[in-house]
Amino acid sequence: MKWRVLIALALAELLGLTLWFSASAITPTLVLEWQLNEGQSSWLTMSVQLGFVLGTLISALLNLPDILNARYLFATCAFLGALANGAIGLFVDGIYIALGLRFLTGVFLAGVYPPGMKVMATWFKQDRGMAIGVLVGALTLGSAAPHLLKVIGGPDWRTLMLYASCCSLLASLICLLLVKDGPHATVGARFDWRVTGRALANPGVRLANFGYLGHQWELYAVWTWISLFLYESFSASALNNPEHWAALASFATIGIGGLGCIISGILADRFGRTGITIVSMAVSGSCCLGIGLFFGGNPHILTGLCLVWGFFMVADSAQFSTSITELSDPAYIGTTLTLQTCLGFMLTLITIRLVPYFVTEVGWRWAFAPLALGPALGILAMYRLRKSPDVIKIGGERRKTI
Repeated sequence: MKWRVLIALALAELLGLTLWFSASAITPTLVLEWQLNEGQSSWLTMSVQLGFVLGTLISALLNLPDILNARYLFATCAFLGALANGAIGLFVDGIYIALGLRFLTGVFLAGVYPPGMKVMATWFKQDRGMAIGVLVGALTLGSAAPHLLKVIGGPDWRTLMLYASCCSLLASLICLLLVKDGPHATVGARFDWRVTGRALANPGVRLANFGYLGHQWELYAVWTWISLFLYESFSASALNNPEHWAALASFATIGIGGLGCIISGILADRFGRTGITIVSMAVSGSCCLGIGLFFGGNPHILTGLCLVWGFFMVADSAQFSTSITELSDPAYIGTTLTLQTCLGFMLTLITIRLVPYFVTEVGWRWAFAPLALGPALGILAMYRLRKSPDVIKIGGERRKTI
């Protein structure tokens, strides 16, 4: 039964999050059709992210994933998000209404991603890292999809928005009909405004959150700008049709992270989450420092290094969330997961905007280097967690005494 739920929930998360992924695919078209400037086009993505941050903040403060059934919250928010997103494809002809609806879409997506992780945790205990790794892996593949659309072509933007909304409606139905609460589910949680404060005061949860913040400092900034980096590099190396190859390489760089999530989840369940996250951040942080040295060089070598980077960059993601499910109050796992997600995505609003500044100041050769600060601090946090008494609560950690 749990394996059926794993497949169904991963599929539902992927379909539901197409609402987010569609923004990257339609932006180039709307820039031309609506004559958007650079700031307006960037807000098509940023508005979703801001809505998601606000939605997760409200959800965490009100304990919504715990006082409400997480499956029903998922299904309801996937449905409402589909309506908000679909309205753009049906009726909208200007940027400002579109931004408002994209903001609402982000708010509703806050009720899709974190509750999905909570439901998954109710089914898996010993192999929870693998299960949540599958979930995050599916979302990683979805994040890569817009780059593939650039390669193979796709429908017009209105049709694409409606497709995304239909996918989210299907996600809502899957969650209602095929996903059930697992044997590790808790009941009876009541609203408690102090939960978020207690979560932040919990030393183990706090260290896992710091590790996650270090990871997020790097991840979304790279995902956002890797395509342009590769395009500029391939152009400088005089590669024929650089836009095509940059899109394909970007899809592979992001998409391979899905495999990284699953493999690292299996290894983390066996050998421990702190070690896996430390190794992942060490590799990805090293890539931040060194990838620019290959800018404008051999496209094959650069692409190969980007694949290594993409694999490790997101391989640790699910393990921070899995650690939270093991370290937090069992009655309020949903709230603590949502708080973690809120803090992480709030940080990405900063780093996504920093990369263009670094490009202007130091060029592409060193633009990603400052992002290595995040993995470095994340490693420190997870090393401290590894040495703390709380480590025995985390699955796969072999040491029982410190």
